[in-house]
Amino acid sequence: MFVKIHPDNPPQRLIKQVVDCLKSGGIIIYPTDTIYGIGCDIFHPKAIEKIRQLKGINPAKANLSFICRDLSHLSDFTKSIDTPLYRMLKSHLPGPYTFILNASKQVPKILQNKKSTIGIRVPDNEICRHILDELKNPLISTSLPGDMVEDYTDPDVIYEKFGKMVDIVIDGGIGGLKPSTVVDCTTSDWTIIRKGAGFFEE
Repeated sequence: MFVKIHPDNPPQRLIKQVVDCLKSGGIIIYPTDTIYGIGCDIFHPKAIEKIRQLKGINPAKANLSFICRDLSHLSDFTKSIDTPLYRMLKSHLPGPYTFILNASKQVPKILQNKKSTIGIRVPDNEICRHILDELKNPLISTSLPGDMVEDYTDPDVIYEKFGKMVDIVIDGGIGGLKPSTVVDCTTSDWTIIRKGAGFFEE
């Protein structure tokens, strides 16, 4: 299904349609504040497994991030965060960043990795915000299968290529070409592990 949603004023009925799909174990392709991502509800193992198959990866080894509405889910899925780290996260989010943090035991088992870490994203994107408000829990997110190409900024091209593999492709306008900047915050020495759309001073 191809669903066109206004990027600044998303209609609630369309958001509810997307969330109903997610709650029933569906997979969506959706816009963020960087590139388009593919995702599902974090509490649907079968949907996570389907994404794993689409990308040909083990979810425990994959770059799967949690897309969150705000920082309120940190205490649910990460270990204790000290004040300097929290202040840094608050000053950069929402924004085009993925922060790697130490995971708590509440992370769904299928998403637990050997390093016991998770990536947290809070995109500055109204469609994401509305979906997360309605869903009430984070989304799983990863990049589209294959190499990132310029065509993947166009929702029509994305639908043509991946529409049969997922349940919904959201057209939220032309997407970006640069992914998020990834920062490892698992130690006190925060380190950039991928330079992307967000500027981060180590």
